[in-house]
Amino acid sequence: MMKALVILVALASLSSLVSVVPSWAGSQATEQGNENLPEELHGILARQQIAWNQGDIRQFMDAYWNDPALTFSSGGKTTRGWQATLDRYRTKYPDRATMGTLRFEALESQQLDNNSALTLGNWHLDRDKPARGNFSLVWKKFDGAWRIVHDHSSLLAE
Repeated sequence: MMKALVILVALASLSSLVSVVPSWAGSQATEQGNENLPEELHGILARQQIAWNQGDIRQFMDAYWNDPALTFSSGGKTTRGWQATLDRYRTKYPDRATMGTLRFEALESQQLDNNSALTLGNWHLDRDKPARGNFSLVWKKFDGAWRIVHDHSSLLAE
């Protein structure tokens, strides 16, 4: 009897976790993922890196979902919305000196279902005061184009 009760509580807990999955996460897992997906997503990140290194934060933001539901988490805070994320970047990196030169490394991407994916990686800013950390990106495919719907970037404490 006690074992059955424990199993019921565990199942109820799992079902409550499933109910908090965001609507953009999709529901149908794909049996065979797009084997070109890592190349495609890493190509988008390469274009982001180029835009950043040219001082073009606006173009850098093209990889993000232009929607009020976009989320960006860093430093224990979450910014909501595309415009607020752009404004955050512009405030934190007001000039080329603070932007430095961006490098992405150790990229790992996997498809979660037909319309969502996850990328993990490391970022490096080469500048007078170098900075580095890691990130995780949740991607969603909209009308055939991959966009970042959530970015969680962390600064590595030196």
